[in-house]
Amino acid sequence: MQFQIKRDTLLKSLNYAHNIIERKNTLPILSNVLLEIKQGKLSVVATDLDLVFQDEITDLKIIQDGSTTTSATVLHDLLRKLPSNLDVIFSLKDENRLNITAESSKFNLLCLPVDNFPNFSNNFSKDAITLNKKNFLSLLNKTKISMSNDETRHYLNGIYIHNIESKGKIYLTGVATDSHRLSSSSMLLEKTNELKSFILPKKTVFQLSNLLEDNGSEQITLYSSDTKIQFKVGNSKITSKIIDGKFPDYKKVVPSNNQKILSVNVKDLINSVERVITVSIDRKEGVKITLDKDNIQFFVNSSSSGEGKETLKANYSSEPLTISFNSRYLLDIASAIEDDIITIKLSDAVSPVLIQDNSDKLSYYVIMPMKI
Repeated sequence: MQFQIKRDTLLKSLNYAHNIIERKNTLPILSNVLLEIKQGKLSVVATDLDLVFQDEITDLKIIQDGSTTTSATVLHDLLRKLPSNLDVIFSLKDENRLNITAESSKFNLLCLPVDNFPNFSNNFSKDAITLNKKNFLSLLNKTKISMSNDETRHYLNGIYIHNIESKGKIYLTGVATDSHRLSSSSMLLEKTNELKSFILPKKTVFQLSNLLEDNGSEQITLYSSDTKIQFKVGNSKITSKIIDGKFPDYKKVVPSNNQKILSVNVKDLINSVERVITVSIDRKEGVKITLDKDNIQFFVNSSSSGEGKETLKANYSSEPLTISFNSRYLLDIASAIEDDIITIKLSDAVSPVLIQDNSDKLSYYVIMPMKI
């Protein structure tokens, strides 16, 4: 195997490969990235067995076909420290040694046999679903803020993706919850495709979001099987196991008749909450909010560091109400709102609160109050 490639071209691909590989591996081969020259292109593959990243690069000069595996971390760091846009020559001297040359720099990296690298069979249905990349990325970004970290309820550690029908139209919907807050976002499907619902794991959500952020392609192609899901964007693929479990009936916790409506500038809300929680060393301490006619007051009281209070003008015309929230949860949701105004629908101090975005009617958020 021998080829010449621009440092930046390969580094871009290795950035994703490097992030997928787990730092602590019981199998040494899983710390490696597979490099394969075949049919006029370079394939870059990395996996943690649950998640596979594959990229195809055609912008290179191929001298000889072949394949090897070498440390993803070492190769990534090495390329990162080379000057930008440098030509790098890779040459496999023998099964155990990869020679890398870049101007006056020369390196020999240890390799492991390709035969030891996991094989992946893709038994996906041929009925692929095409999605708008921008819309799907927005769906992921708006729902991932509510994914759980609770290992005892593994089925909450991801985004539940499924089809819903409304007024004769089919929407692809993502929902995430950690039982304290819930995020839901939908996108209209141009074609009515049958999609079996699935729970996309947290790590896959973050890696896929990063790939979609950087990729210039406008479309994503989605392939599914009973146990796996694959996303193809441009020349890259991410294949992931899906979470085995039943997502709860989230619609039961979405309030439908909260009558007390608060409207406030979202940036002012974020800035006020950020300021008053400065006095709290433990950011899990709640922020108490008192709603009165045309204003709201934020109050934080920390037993270890002091208290903060701030009043903000708002549109609220119901009877006075005092309610408390986890400040981090409130800020995460407020930061996902696109509109200048955030609409918060309340019932009382202990019932779920519905938060809506006037610029995105297909997304909503639910947050449970805290007891302080």
